[in-house]
Amino acid sequence: MNRPSSDIVAGAQILLSADQRITCPNCQHEFAVADGFATRALEQVEAASLDALSRLREQERSAAQRQAETLSREREAAHAKALADVRSLSAQAFLPQIDALKEQLATSRAQVAALDQREAALSERERTLEPRIAQAAAARATELVAQERLAFEERLAEQRAQVQALQNEQLSLRDERRRLQDEKAAMTLEVQRQVDAKTDERETLVRAQEQERASYKEAELHKTIADMRAQLVEAQRKADQGSQQLQGEVLELAIEEGLRRAFPLDAIAEVKKGQRGGDVLQHVLTRTGQAAGTILWETKRARDWGTQWTAKLKEDMRACNAAVGILVTMPGALPRDWPDGAYFALYDEVWVTQVPTAVGVAEALRTGLIELQRQRAVTAGKGEKMEALYDYLTSAQFAQKLRAVGDAFKVMRRELESEKTVTMQRWARREKQLETGMRQLIGIGGEIQGLAHQELPSLEIDEGVPD
Repeated sequence: MNRPSSDIVAGAQILLSADQRITCPNCQHEFAVADGFATRALEQVEAASLDALSRLREQERSAAQRQAETLSREREAAHAKALADVRSLSAQAFLPQIDALKEQLATSRAQVAALDQREAALSERERTLEPRIAQAAAARATELVAQERLAFEERLAEQRAQVQALQNEQLSLRDERRRLQDEKAAMTLEVQRQVDAKTDERETLVRAQEQERASYKEAELHKTIADMRAQLVEAQRKADQGSQQLQGEVLELAIEEGLRRAFPLDAIAEVKKGQRGGDVLQHVLTRTGQAAGTILWETKRARDWGTQWTAKLKEDMRACNAAVGILVTMPGALPRDWPDGAYFALYDEVWVTQVPTAVGVAEALRTGLIELQRQRAVTAGKGEKMEALYDYLTSAQFAQKLRAVGDAFKVMRRELESEKTVTMQRWARREKQLETGMRQLIGIGGEIQGLAHQELPSLEIDEGVPD
């Protein structure tokens, strides 16, 4: 109590107010500062207190500023680390984390504001010492930085896990889409392969049938030609030995025998000598025994063509009601206007041919007669068939069959539409998820660029879906 005020001021920084009460260490008497000091000493104490208070405020302000700078550097370091981590991420959906960072930044700013408020409050707490203030501020700052770093690391780990999950889901979606495309291509290829196999099988069968039919025709033609040649040789030999009439009869018998062998279903009849009506009558019959028409044969074995042969044959055709007439001559006995190189042709409304091609011409004409008979049969029963067909089409049985077919197609259609709807919904849902993820990733890049003041390179993201 007896120490000079200058010593008190120089020894320590004492912050006292005039109405503050103190206790004497000797007599334990409590009195106010204004009562225990002289006015001058009190003024010196007050001046020293004000000076110490201003220095204390300046020190607290400097400490708060250093603390804010430390927090700012640590936040910048944390932000730089976060930016580096974000550059290495290729997944999506960081918008909630950016909002959390914004909230954290707002919290930090609130903490700075709280520090400013604390600075204002410290100006009123004159008895608080500077070391305790600095120690408390440093401990609090250290604690806040540690908490902030721990929370940021936890959020960063959670974000990395979410990004990894999104990447795995995107990869699975791409794999499934590629698998669906492969299955579709394989199904199309299999269908095309089956169609080609069926087509090749059908073509092979038809080709084999045509080859077999052609071989039969060729063998039959060769056999007929061989038989006719043998018969012709025999007839020529007999003709050379006998008279002209005998030679004609031999040719007639050869033609008749050839027709019997070639057409066993037909009725071959010989015209008696002295009777009008040609030489041979061939009554064409179908496989069911129905008469299809008559072919009248006339044989001429002469050196020159006779101009009355065709007229006589047409009269004989009218007499016996024949549909077709065939005149068989020798190679030299042909009309003057006969086509060069022709073995048979239609001449003066009758067919003129030679011996080697007689059976072939008969086969062609016989096929035409049978087809004509079939057309007449079809035309004859056309009205009855149309009436029967109309009755069947308007019957309840046909309606029931149509309804059964329609119901089957309806069931197939519903199943197809159901499968199509499920597939389209699944594709639309996955496409929506991909679009949402891409939008969020692009938004995260923009937000981070805004926070980093364009220091982060722009994210070049292809929004298309890979094939």
